[in-house]
Amino acid sequence: MGLITSFAPAYILTGCLLAVWIFKVFTDYAKLRKFKGPRWTGVSNWPHSLAIFNHNCHEWYGEVNNKYGPIARVAPRVLITSDPDVWMRVNNKPGYKRSEWYYSATRIEYRKDNVFSQTDTAKHDKRRKQMAPGYSGRENFQLEGAVDDRVQDFINLIRTKYVSSGGQVIPMDMATKVQYFTLDVISSVGLGSTFGMLKSDRDINHCLSSMEDGLAIANTALAMGFSWITQAPIIGKFLAVSPKDNTGFGKMMAACFEIVDGRAANSSDKRSDMLASFMRHGLSGDELRSEALEQILAGSDTTASGIRGAFLNIMANPRVYNKLQREIDDAISNGLASKAGEGLVSLAQTKQLPYLQAVIRESLRVWPPVANIFSRDVPPEGDVIDVEGEEVVIPGGVCIGYSAYAMHHSEKIYGKDAKVFRPERWFETDQDKLVPMLKANELTFGHGKYRCLGKPVAEIEIGKLIFELLRNFDMALINPRRPWEVKNYLGLFAISDMWIQVTERGQNFS
Repeated sequence: MGLITSFAPAYILTGCLLAVWIFKVFTDYAKLRKFKGPRWTGVSNWPHSLAIFNHNCHEWYGEVNNKYGPIARVAPRVLITSDPDVWMRVNNKPGYKRSEWYYSATRIEYRKDNVFSQTDTAKHDKRRKQMAPGYSGRENFQLEGAVDDRVQDFINLIRTKYVSSGGQVIPMDMATKVQYFTLDVISSVGLGSTFGMLKSDRDINHCLSSMEDGLAIANTALAMGFSWITQAPIIGKFLAVSPKDNTGFGKMMAACFEIVDGRAANSSDKRSDMLASFMRHGLSGDELRSEALEQILAGSDTTASGIRGAFLNIMANPRVYNKLQREIDDAISNGLASKAGEGLVSLAQTKQLPYLQAVIRESLRVWPPVANIFSRDVPPEGDVIDVEGEEVVIPGGVCIGYSAYAMHHSEKIYGKDAKVFRPERWFETDQDKLVPMLKANELTFGHGKYRCLGKPVAEIEIGKLIFELLRNFDMALINPRRPWEVKNYLGLFAISDMWIQVTERGQNFS
């Protein structure tokens, strides 16, 4: 009798905790009960967590919206939308804010936010204003010239090491070389000191492998629900990435911080680049280091994904490849672009090539360079949203994100061949069709105050590199049935094994 009595408090406590858990599950389910979604998503995070853990959440989100409608449920308190108007409203309307559960997981340093991970709207807006001039090129006069130098480095690397000829194939991993290119560009225009990966043809200081290691760990932590541990008081300091680490992402942090601190300490440095602009607009110390590190990671990875996607789609479609190369050749012969030996094509010249621009726009649509939920907390009072002519009430206390795949592959927006890579769709003369296509496509780079700061730099890189590589070389996939390996880490794509064969233009391969 005494033993039973001694266990009574434990039974009572367990019962109370179970009751609280059941009440919470029921409350969460009831709040979003009118929204459909995959089995168990109303009561459990595990279907969502499994998609993140399997590195294909972008595909899963697309499937969910395609099956359950423009707003669907992916977890007990999480909705996802494929409707461009809904997503623009969520990004524009005051009261919505970035969700802690996702954005805190994207922090690179212990308890330090950058412009991407910052969930406080006022702090985000202030930081964005400080950084925008540096990204726009208004205070970075060498921006295009710096990109030109890296494009030339890329051409030189291919020409000296990877041109197949005389019946001998020299495979080149396009995925790795493109990442070298974007890392060299962003370090050059952002830090004023290029990593030199293209010239050395290697992963300097293991920056690339460190980035992927760090992203893989962060993605697993988010999937398993452990991200909060790295930001927890005391213990988090020992678990979070540090520039003192000898392996992983810490090595890249150390390399970046060394450059930033050196620039900040040199008052006689008169260079005009992103870092100089950030300092002129009030960033210093930890803030300056954090933003420099974030631009290296996000600025290189997203652009690299966009470039790889463009080249994959071009090489996989001979009709598009030939038509694009013909436009490039015609532009050179007609004086609309610089001839060989007169310098590289300019950004302004690439903008005047309609098929090139259509190819780029279509590539970013078919293969969005960054794809994750990017969820926003709904205002406490909730919201009433027009969804395809019907008013839908979104309750407070939940969050809503977006599906890049469902939106940018939507048959309603792009037609029945939405999943097909067809640049010609952008010459659509029916404005009723073209306007919604353009509106949705612009969301590839975000919207409003959350629009990607690095878009101007990415546009220069993508247009110039496609033009110059197709001007100089012919390229072909070595294994079209499996052109690359892809993993989604927090919305960024780790792409590898994109093996191609390169020959000089006009060279017979035998």
